[in-house]
Amino acid sequence: MIGIPRRWTEAASAKTPDNPVSLAEATRVWVRIGWLSFGGPAGQIALMHRELVEQRRWISDARFLHALSYCMLLPGPEAQQLAIYIGWLMHRTAGGVIAGTLFVLPGVIVIGVLSWLYATYQQLPAVTAIFFGLKAAVLAVVVEAVLRVGRRALKNRVMIAIAAAAFVALYFFKVPFPLVILSAALIGIAGRHWRPTSFPAAASTAALAQSDYLIDRRMARGELTHTVRSLRRSVVVLAVCLVLWLGPVVGVMLLFGRASVFAKQGTFFGEAALVTFGGAYAVLAYVAQRAVETYGWLSPGEMLDGLALAETTPGPLIMVVQYVAF
Repeated sequence: MIGIPRRWTEAASAKTPDNPVSLAEATRVWVRIGWLSFGGPAGQIALMHRELVEQRRWISDARFLHALSYCMLLPGPEAQQLAIYIGWLMHRTAGGVIAGTLFVLPGVIVIGVLSWLYATYQQLPAVTAIFFGLKAAVLAVVVEAVLRVGRRALKNRVMIAIAAAAFVALYFFKVPFPLVILSAALIGIAGRHWRPTSFPAAASTAALAQSDYLIDRRMARGELTHTVRSLRRSVVVLAVCLVLWLGPVVGVMLLFGRASVFAKQGTFFGEAALVTFGGAYAVLAYVAQRAVETYGWLSPGEMLDGLALAETTPGPLIMVVQYVAF
């Protein structure tokens, strides 16, 4: 199963009284989410919320939004990171690897095919018309997703006011996204002290134990032992991730030379993965600017069409880098 070592799945694969959702069943859910995750991060997050919180009740609304807040602070696609986190909570390392892989795999396949079609037939009027229609459909998907998540996350007037202020800061004043998030966090800390009714505390362990949500119940009963902090495990995970991140870039440089276009692409995309914070749209702006102005790989029109492809295919918007590289 996607090359997962057997020892990773031994403790996670079977359906047990502690975890009534088997790894195989969860894999089918992640396949479904992967193929339906259209509309960029807003649509993908709304889809996962509907599937995992509302319908299957794997994770509570509060924990879902709490995890999403952390993912928004990290570089990379926040929706995929959220999927990996939930998959890991459910079925350890195997669950996280499967969730993360299946979240992007459909997009890799579709973007690859569409990139070839675009490069071959982009001048056809029918293809141009299709792109215009897809852009309008994607806008409707994103708006619906924002409204759905907003109704659940903004539970009082204070939260609505914070959300409105964040929008004004981002849209009109171009305030950096990390600064907006940090400001909102500080407001939350102060508000919890001065106005606790508007900033409710997390549920108690006793309340979580009686929760209707699977992860919360298992967490309260101490069954998720893999979530206990471990320095050794953290070092191992960090080392493996560094090898997976830097290994291919170093290999390409050794094979084709540092001046090759492949080495430049590897260096650029690796840099983008590390330094771009603020969600998918911040990453896309950075990639578009460098690919068009710095490297001259694409024209502005071709880059815009690539963004439309990413918006109208399943998977993270950052999959546009596959289109750029192609």
